[in-house]
Amino acid sequence: MAGGGFATEFPASDYGGSLTTSVIVTCFMAASGGLIFGYDIGISGGVTTMESFLRSFFPSVLKKMAEAKQDDEYCMYDSQALTAFTSSLYVAGLAASLAAGRLTKAVGRQAIMLLGGALFFTGATVNASAANVEMLILGRILLGFGVGFTNQAAPVYLAEVSPARWRGAFTTGFQFFIGVGVVAANLTNYGAARLRSWGWRLSLGLAAAPACVFILGALLIPDTPSSLLHRGMPVDTARAALRRLRGSSADVDAELNDIARAAEDARRNEEGAFARMVLGRRYRPQLAMAVAIPLFQQLTGVTVVAFFAPVLFRTVGFGSDGALVGAVILGCVNLASILVSAFTVDRLGRRKLFIVGGAQMIICQVLQCYTTATGTLVAVAWIMGAKIGADGEAAMPKGYAAAVLVLMCAFSAGFGLSWGPLSWIIPGEIFPVEVRSAGQAISVAVNLGCTFVQTQLFLAMLCRFKFATFTYFAAWVALMTAFVAAFLPETKGVPLESMGSVWERHWYWARFIADDNRADDSKVNINIH
Repeated sequence: MAGGGFATEFPASDYGGSLTTSVIVTCFMAASGGLIFGYDIGISGGVTTMESFLRSFFPSVLKKMAEAKQDDEYCMYDSQALTAFTSSLYVAGLAASLAAGRLTKAVGRQAIMLLGGALFFTGATVNASAANVEMLILGRILLGFGVGFTNQAAPVYLAEVSPARWRGAFTTGFQFFIGVGVVAANLTNYGAARLRSWGWRLSLGLAAAPACVFILGALLIPDTPSSLLHRGMPVDTARAALRRLRGSSADVDAELNDIARAAEDARRNEEGAFARMVLGRRYRPQLAMAVAIPLFQQLTGVTVVAFFAPVLFRTVGFGSDGALVGAVILGCVNLASILVSAFTVDRLGRRKLFIVGGAQMIICQVLQCYTTATGTLVAVAWIMGAKIGADGEAAMPKGYAAAVLVLMCAFSAGFGLSWGPLSWIIPGEIFPVEVRSAGQAISVAVNLGCTFVQTQLFLAMLCRFKFATFTYFAAWVALMTAFVAAFLPETKGVPLESMGSVWERHWYWARFIADDNRADDSKVNINIH
């Protein structure tokens, strides 16, 4: 790194071979795990606006909605029972992601993805047939287990099978499928809302569909060469898996040699991986990013905005159908921005997208029709404060409600360009193989834990802080953009087995890396020929 600056300069090296149909299909199947998480994010907020659902399980919320017409529109959905329904998934997901970190070392990433899909399918069937709140919560817990296992395994799987030069694009596929799941859920809610008595059962039950897609995909793909060698499988098995991914004419021995060397390191050092990663200095840079990035992702506020989008749009004056349409529009904008990220992340790099996305979330260039997210959040807060007021007693005119939708779409676009996909890419690629499962488990646990806290607090915050809720999220966007600019090294095009050198050359993180790391690495030479 020249001059000790913020960026690191490495050649975008890989091991040759073409972009094969096999690697594209394999990554497509693995990335489809994002469908189940995205569908749940989109479906729950819409279901909680359906009167038949509220009448069956949360009648107190219906009563509060009626009173809000004369009282406070900010508080109409502030219900502890309703919050418990939405947030229970994330507690289960947190526990499952930590368990998956250990299980992956024994059974591999493919098996963990299959288990996640099966648990999500079971949770969907329980929710669709729920007769009381207890069954709803049980279904949510099973869904959470499925999400936790899937979110732990799929991004790492994508990072391990993707060629280095296209790793960012393929791993972005996971966030893309999250976006597809959100849009599919919002469209489902829009149609199901017309089935007055049992539409909510259809919405919740159709969560089984993305689970089936993911289970089928996971059955058709092999485990990663890294996972196979890490679990002591024959080298020929790993070579066959790698050649299938890279093409039959590719010389895979150089890449396989590096993978085998890393796997041997992992077997020697995997005992106590969690403890060493948390307590030791060697993995401090990766651990800091694995915690900070998912934490900051949630503090953008986008997850709760997506989760509660129909609730939010009803709060600002949309009708029930209009709120669901607004959520669909928001999801489509997010999906389009993720596609832009996928095509640029391996050209521009991770840091640039973080900073550009953050700037888009800070600067509001209204005259150039380039409204952006922190500016957007402040503008949303201003509009809601001016037109609903601090007391929430005034109805917002339709024109201002539409302005909130436009501004939130601009906010969602900034997120889809940066913090959405990159929050899955970075943690999945920065850890050495001996702690990769543990590191991803911690990252997913932080993500789901923060989502749990956000879903627990958002409706209460909206009720108590009114429009100032959005200025709270705006301040965090500015802070996290500065953090990334200062402390995140560039990782585009760097092979996973060479990722340690990124941290050794960084102006700040180099102090945490032991001086003899490179010497130790050079001593290990596994002959796989």
